[in-house]
Amino acid sequence: MNFELKGSAHKLRTDIVLADRDTHELFTDKMRYIFIELPAFTKEEDDCENDFERWIYVLKNMETLQRLPFKARSAVFQRLEEIVDIASLTKEERMRYDESLKVYRDNLAVREFNIREGFEKGMEKGMEKGRAEERIKIAHDLKAAGVSTEIIAKTTGLTTEEIESL
Repeated sequence: MNFELKGSAHKLRTDIVLADRDTHELFTDKMRYIFIELPAFTKEEDDCENDFERWIYVLKNMETLQRLPFKARSAVFQRLEEIVDIASLTKEERMRYDESLKVYRDNLAVREFNIREGFEKGMEKGMEKGRAEERIKIAHDLKAAGVSTEIIAKTTGLTTEEIESL
């Protein structure tokens, strides 16, 4: 809030919970109000010590800022600047922006799918090559042990020509 609450202690942050007026029992711990009294915040940009204070500084000074401060220090403020920039677009500019964002995200999804598909196909090719090499190794070992070509062919799935060439 960019005004002072009448009858309050004029502190920066006030946490308010809901309680029963008669019994003063807490109504629920699931809901509360937090009031930020911007006039109570008097720090300058260089005096801000944490992100909360930086946020309050930005909120208090947003109307007069050309560019947001702290940009190099925190990605949070870069994101805030992006949101502010998007919010200032005209309806036509926003539609073009949304369309370009959709195209960008679609392209990312297609790229990710192609990478995943290529990886799966590559894995399958590699597995098949490994199985073929294993069949040849088994056929070679069986042939060296004196097992007949017909039994080796039935066991490994290789042709008799492939077995004889080993």
